Amino acid sequence: MNFRPRAKEEPEINLIPFIDVLLVILIFLMLTTTYSKFTELQVTLPVAQAEQLRERAREIVVAVSPEGRYAVNQGVLEGRGVEPLARALADAARTGGQDSTVIISADATAPHQAVITVMEAARRAGLAQITFATQTPGAAPR
Repeated sequence: MNFRPRAKEEPEINLIPFIDVLLVILIFLMLTTTYSKFTELQVTLPVAQAEQLRERAREIVVAVSPEGRYAVNQGVLEGRGVEPLARALADAARTGGQDSTVIISADATAPHQAVITVMEAARRAGLAQITFATQTPGAAPR
């Protein structure tokens, strides 16, 4: 019988599996991360390559000025909120029918919120068909 105390072995930490796991996590994060650079976008709106459509009888044209003012079927509105615009769209829909198409003709420099306001007013007026007016690239002002 051997009753001598054994020499205690120091525990050894193996770092290689730990480094392997960290590298896999790093590669996973690098592949799944998206990098958005919104400040570098050069956007010029609205220009589209489209054919001229025939005139429809049930159209409601909403013009949006660069200052965010509205005109419904060439009648300028005083208010800039959703409610006056929804009332004007509802009045125009009564003459054209509830299945009328709302055509948003917004200036390229019009605020985005102004266009969203037109869409919200059309929803409140019960008009579901919305389209945007654009111009061809050759007709765009320089």
